[in-house]
Amino acid sequence: MDVTAEILRNNLIYGSSDNTAPAGLSSSRSLNYADGPSITRPENIKVQLIPYTLKYQDSVGLFGAENYFVKVTVKLDPRYTLKCYEEKGWECAVVKDRTDSDTYYNAAILDPDLDLVTVNTYEPVNLNESLSTYNDSYIEVNLNNLKTGNIYVDDWLDTRLYTADREEHPYDKLYIRQNDVFYVGIHARNTRRLPYNIECLIGKSYIPYENMTDEDRRYIARKIS
Repeated sequence: MDVTAEILRNNLIYGSSDNTAPAGLSSSRSLNYADGPSITRPENIKVQLIPYTLKYQDSVGLFGAENYFVKVTVKLDPRYTLKCYEEKGWECAVVKDRTDSDTYYNAAILDPDLDLVTVNTYEPVNLNESLSTYNDSYIEVNLNNLKTGNIYVDDWLDTRLYTADREEHPYDKLYIRQNDVFYVGIHARNTRRLPYNIECLIGKSYIPYENMTDEDRRYIARKIS
């Protein structure tokens, strides 16, 4: 019986080596046998408030999977945020409690029950730290490989951002929407166990599309059609 076709089919599916011992998965290029999160079975993280920083310190490579994936699901409540994001032409106000006043100005009184109507074209004050006033806006995501300080280790480790449709993003900066998904990938490129030290900052900026520059727009994630 000619089994060549069957052997070739198995090689295409499983690789050209049948060595499935964990110690040899990397050197024999049989990582399909290794256990660990893949991009179709990643670790799952949910983010509901920005800014938010994910930090990871571990190792990948020999005696295990050479790839580690994290799926980050961002679903924000626009009424709340931990940071004031400035709109074009406006700066964030800093409000502090003080009982004294300077030579020319009296201390302000903030009372929502008293300030109800527009007076001399001045509208009632509305103090909030929310995202609700922004329409068609994008959240900035930054992936930083902090490295270990050992060039013989760091040169063999790659970190990547992936879009919601699991396609590799060519930059360490990504813009996503209020309700969106992206992936972080950590990849060992050597047959050794490699430590890593990375962080992913979600929400460094929050920009309406109309205020984005052409440079900003190149980082927008391609969406699933």
